[in-house]
Amino acid sequence: MNTYDVAIIGSGPGGYVAAIRCAQLGMKTAIIEKYATLGGTCLNVGCIPSKALLDSSHHYEHAIKHFEEHGIEIPGEVKVNLEKMIARKQAVVSQTCDGISYLMNKNKIDVYQGVGAFKDATHITISGDKKTEIEAKNTIIATGSKPSNLPFIKLDKERIITSTEALKLKEIPKHLIVIGGGVIGLELGQVYKRLGAEVTVIEFMDRIVAGMDGALSKELTKVLKKQKFKINTSHKVTSVERKGENVIVKAENKKGEIVTFEGDYCLVAVGRRPYTDGLNAKAAGVNIDERGKIEVNQHLQTSASNIYAIGDVVKGAMLAHKASEEGVLVAESLSGQKPHIDYNLIPGVVYTWPEVAAVGKTEEQLKEAGVAYKVGKFPMRALGRSRASMDLDGFVKILADKNTDEILGVHMIGARAADMIAEAVVAMEYRASAEDISRMSHAHPTFTEALKEAALAATDNIALHV
Repeated sequence: MNTYDVAIIGSGPGGYVAAIRCAQLGMKTAIIEKYATLGGTCLNVGCIPSKALLDSSHHYEHAIKHFEEHGIEIPGEVKVNLEKMIARKQAVVSQTCDGISYLMNKNKIDVYQGVGAFKDATHITISGDKKTEIEAKNTIIATGSKPSNLPFIKLDKERIITSTEALKLKEIPKHLIVIGGGVIGLELGQVYKRLGAEVTVIEFMDRIVAGMDGALSKELTKVLKKQKFKINTSHKVTSVERKGENVIVKAENKKGEIVTFEGDYCLVAVGRRPYTDGLNAKAAGVNIDERGKIEVNQHLQTSASNIYAIGDVVKGAMLAHKASEEGVLVAESLSGQKPHIDYNLIPGVVYTWPEVAAVGKTEEQLKEAGVAYKVGKFPMRALGRSRASMDLDGFVKILADKNTDEILGVHMIGARAADMIAEAVVAMEYRASAEDISRMSHAHPTFTEALKEAALAATDNIALHV
């Protein structure tokens, strides 16, 4: 029987990063993955493939809508080859997953393919092509999450689908109904909207991306409606039924009326649930709460002292970069270091176009907590860079403490917001004030000038370029 200092169950961004860091710190490390490729949901059927399709569809949309204005003339009709687009996406996925395999080899990490299940707190059985058992002094559970569903919806994975199937459709939907106005539904909805589908979003809450700052939700709604999305908030889905090649969705609106939607595909994007199936956690003494989350302390230690859990199976946002940070934290803790994560400063991003990004407290949270704050806001359309690229939608909004000027939250929607948010994270990690950012030189012309201008607005109540 092979014996290890650390075994990691799951090879997503939490698991594989934890494995690499453990190996770097001198621990004999094994990683267990049930699927044939490493990388988990993010690399195989999540972050990476969805961004590949978002980029491809964005190129197509630019070609048909904006190239002529840029002075680019394409003879003949611009057409979508969905099969080739999906193949390119898969090539990106394969290259990325192969990169993880390379990193496992480079760091001398043993890879086991199969389902890892606890025999007890220090022994794991791996059911793959053949049954294997290993011993691990410590174990990190990084088994991630799976798409959630509503109890009355029968997913046939043909017309009534999850995000996994939406990444490999063989045709462009005529009318895609999206249940759920969160990140996954909006991103995949925009992919197919750009390619020519009619897209209807049905959201139970009173606004889309409900966990983000209300101003972002309002602006994104406005932008998506301009892109011809049909958005129905405060609608409770009551039934989803397939009839031949069509899907009928019924929902109750806020007036109590039943509204019927008909399309040829229905994407169920109502969130994700922790995945611990087959883990046999009870045999190791690991507690799982009523919501399916593994219970951990501030060190991500489970009720079994030598077993840790990270990523989507524990509390907090289901984000790949959050899982990676937790993987590093556990690895460094096992080596005797004292790492720390500030969960308030883990950014969230929606990769629609314009992109949406945020870090820190929302305005609603500050109001609820009774914190005195001030707001600085700057529109993207006032930037030269935005006009040059024709990306005029959106704004940057900075929330700062009214008395100390410390930045408490940054919320932005606009071109390259996903990249720009990193500046806000750095600033807040060092507890910068709005004035600090307002006095820093930002290259011109860039989108990040909007951050400086919003900081000026928060500091002096007036930006330079509005």
